Amino acid sequence: LVVKVRDEGTVRNKSVYLALGIKLDGTREVLGLWIEQTEGAKFWLRIMNELRSRGVQDILIACCDGLKGFPEAIEAAFPQTVVQTCIVHLLRNSLRYVSYKDRREVAKDLKPIYTAPNREQAKAALHEFDRKWKDRYPLIARGWEANWERVVPFLDFPPEIRKIIYTTNAIESLNASIRKMLQRRGHFPTDEAVMKLMYLALTNMEKRWTRSLRNWNHALGQFAVFFEGRLSLI
Repeated sequence: LVVKVRDEGTVRNKSVYLALGIKLDGTREVLGLWIEQTEGAKFWLRIMNELRSRGVQDILIACCDGLKGFPEAIEAAFPQTVVQTCIVHLLRNSLRYVSYKDRREVAKDLKPIYTAPNREQAKAALHEFDRKWKDRYPLIARGWEANWERVVPFLDFPPEIRKIIYTTNAIESLNASIRKMLQRRGHFPTDEAVMKLMYLALTNMEKRWTRSLRNWNHALGQFAVFFEGRLSLI
């Protein structure tokens, strides 16, 4: 989230980062808020190490939108974590290369990749896409191929569980709600003022997060098998 903050007499744009977690009972929890002007591998690693020091013992799956250095920071702090690239963001980035008249057809031809029954058929669908479009849009298939091991982890699960883990929509929805509130505020006098307002807003939102995610019990059973020995079902 981008906010305007007065800093040394000048109003500057600063970014506020949120981490959203799904607990074993299927409910959501905001794990932290951080404000920063720049981002990079060191910043992401500091966040991951902070989460560890505050009590996050393990992360099964982390879905992120391809921020540079972020997947590596997650894997450094939590080596067993499966890092899943957000498919929605990947699609958006892919379509940036495409002329308007081709977008619908390209999007249609990308769909067999992320809806494939398994990794092998997804790879075959990617090769078919590249065969058709490599002359006009060679960067699309290259982008998927370069990040392939972080694109396909969700394909190991059945369709109803893939919806839980293949996109960052949960936090995007949260950000949208906060963004509406921030737009009415103009700029903030200090970083502390930003953090206080957002903390209060998130605290009020969390009070309404009492239900588990849809299909969570089924998902938890799958995770218990897939991540054997790493779940403490209390």
